[in-house]
Amino acid sequence: MLKKSSLRRIMITTLALFILLIIYLFPDKNKIEESLSYIEPEQLPIFLIDKMEYVARTSVVKSQSETLEIITEIIETLTINSPRSSYIPEGFMAIIPQDTHLLNLDLKDGTLKLDFDKNFLKVEEKNEEKLIEALVYSLLELKDIKKISILIEGEPLTKMPSGKKIPALLDKNFGINKIYNLDSIKDTSKTTVYYLSKNKDLYYYVPVTTINNDSTEKVEIIIKELKTTPIYHTNLISYLASSTNLVNYELLENSISLSFDNYLIANLSDEKILEEVKYSIALSLRDSYGVSEVIFNSLDEELGVMAF
Repeated sequence: MLKKSSLRRIMITTLALFILLIIYLFPDKNKIEESLSYIEPEQLPIFLIDKMEYVARTSVVKSQSETLEIITEIIETLTINSPRSSYIPEGFMAIIPQDTHLLNLDLKDGTLKLDFDKNFLKVEEKNEEKLIEALVYSLLELKDIKKISILIEGEPLTKMPSGKKIPALLDKNFGINKIYNLDSIKDTSKTTVYYLSKNKDLYYYVPVTTINNDSTEKVEIIIKELKTTPIYHTNLISYLASSTNLVNYELLENSISLSFDNYLIANLSDEKILEEVKYSIALSLRDSYGVSEVIFNSLDEELGVMAF
């Protein structure tokens, strides 16, 4: 009886171990897929040079979490032939001259000081403004940064090698992909509009700052520009339907509410394009008014909220 009982326990133990081995070697496929679905690399917005030589907003994989480390990561990605060059999407290029080194950085009360070595100044003259635009707009995507000061080996950078002056403190008022349409140097205004562009299957955004004498409210300028693409933007895209009119808007402390008299796009079934159109408008308003939220309404129904 003792032998039979021992043999039975051995068989049960062996069977249990076999079952555990099967579970270990052949886990549930659905559980694997469920686990993998959550492994999505976090993306970092960044402004790089596209094939049309615009400074364009795209994204790269983010690997850091602390603000100062993210700043360093952005600068490395913007630097030509840096270790992070492999992260740059197809169709885009870095802009900071090769072998440029960041000697020091300091972030205090929203102002970021960046001290580069002299290699920073080895930029081609045609790319001088693009270099500043890409750096400023990329770093100002971080909420902790409001202003940027650039130094070269401890000395404030006040002009580029060509002699072009730059402000001691930089923000988005510097503009990007600038177009001048002035009748007078008095009473000028700047409005930045984010257009869509496309490289193969990838949609991305190209901001264009127009500097003119137009005193119209910026929200009205933005919608008008996105409805009618001017000749100088022929290689940029806007899917905002030309029949859509902005009938009302309300500027609040940190948000803006828009009401349209029609749907935003002609093809109502294309949800992807609708989201891209809303994001183009929202990015434009964010840069123009400093809001963190844009509310969309059409035909007495809410189309959603874009938050930053």
